[in-house]
Amino acid sequence: MDSIDRAILRELQKDGRLSNQELAARVGLTPSPCMRRVRQLEEEGVIQGYRAVIDPEAVGRGFEVLVSVEVRRDREAVEAFEAALQDIPDVIEAYRLFGSPGCLLRIAVADLRAYERLWIEQLTALSGVTEVNSQIIMKRIKEPTGLPVDR
Repeated sequence: MDSIDRAILRELQKDGRLSNQELAARVGLTPSPCMRRVRQLEEEGVIQGYRAVIDPEAVGRGFEVLVSVEVRRDREAVEAFEAALQDIPDVIEAYRLFGSPGCLLRIAVADLRAYERLWIEQLTALSGVTEVNSQIIMKRIKEPTGLPVDR
């Protein structure tokens, strides 16, 4: 990957809806080679997809919680827990961690009452879960904007 590929990645992370014409102009290429490079980055899996960034409030999910979860430390319990998370749409990110806690979730729901319902009815009821700790997000200080691609 060279500096032009990195420039393409930077620009597409800022605005994934750029036309090929505009992208080419921003990275100093003509449209045809620019399109070839974008397609190559897609085929290689460097570019994994394109998404719209949605305002959580606009879709009734402005209440976000970071949740640390301890799961019994055996393969079957961990695999069952991770599979069950796939079916809970309120869990918008999930990470298995080294050490403690074993898992970190980011949850987006409408309000505290919706989170309490999720906590009681789903999170604590998942097989293998031994502990659930919640940290309510007060304010986002830094929004995700993509990965640095300078090197």
